[in-house]
Amino acid sequence: MSFLRRRPSATPAGPEFDVLAMDPGDWPGNLGAGLLPAPDGSCQGVFLRYDLFGGRGPAMIIGNLPEGSPARELEEGQVPFEVAQLLLALENDEPVTVTGSEDMPVMQGDNLLIVRRIKLSETRISCVQFDRSDHVLVTIASWDRPITDDLYALLKPLPAELFQQG
Repeated sequence: MSFLRRRPSATPAGPEFDVLAMDPGDWPGNLGAGLLPAPDGSCQGVFLRYDLFGGRGPAMIIGNLPEGSPARELEEGQVPFEVAQLLLALENDEPVTVTGSEDMPVMQGDNLLIVRRIKLSETRISCVQFDRSDHVLVTIASWDRPITDDLYALLKPLPAELFQQG
């Protein structure tokens, strides 16, 4: 599975792993990307914000958090980092908590993913997570749109050049 490989990096200018997301050219709206830097300059995660509403708020956030990223450490009932980012971008300051989860199998091409559907107190947010074979946690948070199995077919590794600093 070529998109599940670690990429060696001489400098911490971008992520040390392939970022699994939707290609910006396949998305009709605006795209924003953010890196979560560690004090040593290494990348502790990448999140991509897809804005389909023409500047009125994001439709979806996809995060890639490697093993050991502090953003993966959640308290009981705490929402994933990507959900918090989505709420922040939407300027929604209502408290939201995790109310449950369920695991379900999903095919992505020839690969089987075990997808965890996260149930939230804010029902307009859909959230799913799955682990890649290189221990990177992928989280997808969507506003006012269900996440269907069709979405997984659109996920692919993004080129490292998208994340290089000037």
